[in-house]
Amino acid sequence: MLVETKFLLSNSTNLAVQGESVIAQVWVYLTKQFTFGRITVSVSSLAIGALVLILTIVVSRTGSALLDRRLAKQRHIDPGLRYTIDRLVKYLIVSAGVLLALKQAFAIDLTSIAVLFTALSVGIGFGLQYLAADIASGFILLFERPIRVGDRVTIGEDEGDVQSINLRTTTVFTNNRIAIIVPNSKLVSQRVVNWSYGDPRARISIPISVADDSDVEKVTQVLLEAANGVDLVLVDPAPFVQLLKFGSSSLDFRLLVWTRDPRRHIQIKSDINYRISRLFKEHNIKFPSVKQEVYVRALDYTPYQESEALQEDSTGQAR
Repeated sequence: MLVETKFLLSNSTNLAVQGESVIAQVWVYLTKQFTFGRITVSVSSLAIGALVLILTIVVSRTGSALLDRRLAKQRHIDPGLRYTIDRLVKYLIVSAGVLLALKQAFAIDLTSIAVLFTALSVGIGFGLQYLAADIASGFILLFERPIRVGDRVTIGEDEGDVQSINLRTTTVFTNNRIAIIVPNSKLVSQRVVNWSYGDPRARISIPISVADDSDVEKVTQVLLEAANGVDLVLVDPAPFVQLLKFGSSSLDFRLLVWTRDPRRHIQIKSDINYRISRLFKEHNIKFPSVKQEVYVRALDYTPYQESEALQEDSTGQAR
């Protein structure tokens, strides 16, 4: 029994020694440094850097969700401002985490990072200037907030609601639920109509032309009646009508109405136009029609003159 106990103790000691030896070899392998130019790395440093990067992603997502829920309870903060704060905090956490991961993985100091950014600036100068402009414009949109998430905007011929403002692009969904990806630099440098910015009211202009022999006062009253019967059209300021000009065969008016829901300006125009068409038929108001006048000029030309011309022509050919 004593011999067996000594044998077991001896085997345990040998296993412990072998385990320590394996751990030591693994540690040596993990901490072995490899040099690439001015950068020195090891397996352990790369693993730590990857771990820091993973933790950064987890912290940024978790922190962003917690911050968003916290800000949602503050009723005085509009959704656009909450979105801006959320994005800036996420970018700050990710930037700090990436720098820390680079430092842990490659032992990069601030001087090396400055050199890296200098090299990137050279690359930007040669071909990445558009990307840099989009990113810079993204920060401008987040800080100045001329366009916010949820705003109704018109960009060129496209109109829709802003779904998200990312670092490089902004996503806009049209009424047909088609996603339009717009570079941020385009939103900063070009003309954009924001129907939700500033005053919640918006004025809608509806041009209309009638026949040139129409009664101006009657047309004005009918247009006002058409506007006052449409939902979402404000009573104050009241709709009003302007006579813009006298066309060649028409009288050109403009109906101006106000609404607190500019997102639906297309539908409001459609509803008013339907009412205008119906009321014009009821009051016998005609739309202009194109008039063309054709003048026929009579020529003093006799058959005798025609026969003489033919004879002269045949005589000339005979000669």
